[in-house]
Amino acid sequence: MSTLQPEATDWQQDDLLPLCTPEEFRRRFGPQADPGDETGPAGLPPAVVEQAARIIRQVREAGDRALLELTEKFDGVRLDRLFITKEETAAAWDLLPAADKAALQTAAARIEEYHRRSRPRSWMEPAPDGGWWGQMMRPVARAGIYVPGGRHPYPSTVIMAGIPARVAGVPEVVLATPPRPDGTVDPLILGAAHLVGARLVVKVGGAQAIAALAYGTASVPRCDLVVGPGNAYVTAAKALVYGQVGIDGLMGPSEIAVVADDTADPAWVAADLAAQGEHGPDSVVVLLTTSSRLVTAVRDQLRKKLARLEEEGSPDAEVLAQSLARGAAVVNGDLAQGVDLANAMGPEHLHLYVDKPWDLLPLVQHAGAVYLGPWAPVAFGDYAAGPNHILPTGGTARYAAGLTVATFLRAGSVFAGSATALAAAGEAAAHLARREGLRAHADSLTARLSALVPEGDSGTGPGRDAGEATGKGRGGGEG
Repeated sequence: MSTLQPEATDWQQDDLLPLCTPEEFRRRFGPQADPGDETGPAGLPPAVVEQAARIIRQVREAGDRALLELTEKFDGVRLDRLFITKEETAAAWDLLPAADKAALQTAAARIEEYHRRSRPRSWMEPAPDGGWWGQMMRPVARAGIYVPGGRHPYPSTVIMAGIPARVAGVPEVVLATPPRPDGTVDPLILGAAHLVGARLVVKVGGAQAIAALAYGTASVPRCDLVVGPGNAYVTAAKALVYGQVGIDGLMGPSEIAVVADDTADPAWVAADLAAQGEHGPDSVVVLLTTSSRLVTAVRDQLRKKLARLEEEGSPDAEVLAQSLARGAAVVNGDLAQGVDLANAMGPEHLHLYVDKPWDLLPLVQHAGAVYLGPWAPVAFGDYAAGPNHILPTGGTARYAAGLTVATFLRAGSVFAGSATALAAAGEAAAHLARREGLRAHADSLTARLSALVPEGDSGTGPGRDAGEATGKGRGGGEG
């Protein structure tokens, strides 16, 4: 139920969600926003990229010894061992409180069901003019998952990355996460690692963890793919090791854009904005609405929340205040304009908190994830709704997607030729090869064109070999 207050007279001025025009919003948050000349990958400061590069070199040269030294330097922890075994994570799971186990299992079940439905499949079909063509899906052999530490543990990231890897059929998963001050890893992280079947948990964070997963050390097996969010140094390291390994993307600070009308409950809108704002002072929170009264009411709710946090002495108060001050509110003439601004931003999370959200969904072009209506808070998606919470940020939703089962899969094309297929299209292929100046390519084709077998040859069919290629034979299946 909406709790909007009467029209305010000072709604245009505030240090929480400062009001800006649509033009100002596009300049600040749109794709044309200028990050400045002195930026590295993903808009990172050059000093951060250079530090990450030094750390990567150190890990490549000194391996485990570098990991131990860097963990002591940056985390203040002297480790006697770098990793936790699968048997130890199983023991940690057994010791978790029943409520923790139940919450993790409930979230994991929903995440697995969603991701199984979206798993790409291998397929094999007869090709036109004879022969067969298809696609085989294969998982990477080993995936590394980075789980951030710092202010809070993130078992949700373990299951958001680990379960799609399991659904994809990845044989081996290695986790890396920073240790706590006493050198241990939070039991919730270890329990979640057991739940997703991780082989190892490496007690290392930051750029050094990414380097270890990408290049391997005596204790850390080299991975084919590294996924997961992290701080600026983690993001810089992922950018630098890309090409040596695959990555899911360069995830930056958390983002939320709420498109709302006057049916939205300001207390709920404020709670949703604060939920993403509490991730860090560089989080991006914006409200795009048709109602100036909603802007005022949401600000009032945010002030109350900040006051409560300050009374409790919570460090989250300063973090949230900073993120809200960096945010924005825009009052638009209609909801379609609000969605248009959201498209220009390409936010990590887009919440359509309006009376008829399904009417707006076709207008959405760029967003990591879309949440519809009052009963779909982004926080639910962060944990247990089902879709993934590892999403593109910084406007990269214009061309990138969040983590899915496909992140852990490689698609390989399959073609079984035939004389009839070559007769139908071989001369066209040879002509194009000659036009490109690639005579050997043309010769490869004309040699066969001059020796075509009689009509009726359908080429190699999907027998045992083709079945192995797709994993399930002619029908495709999971592969």
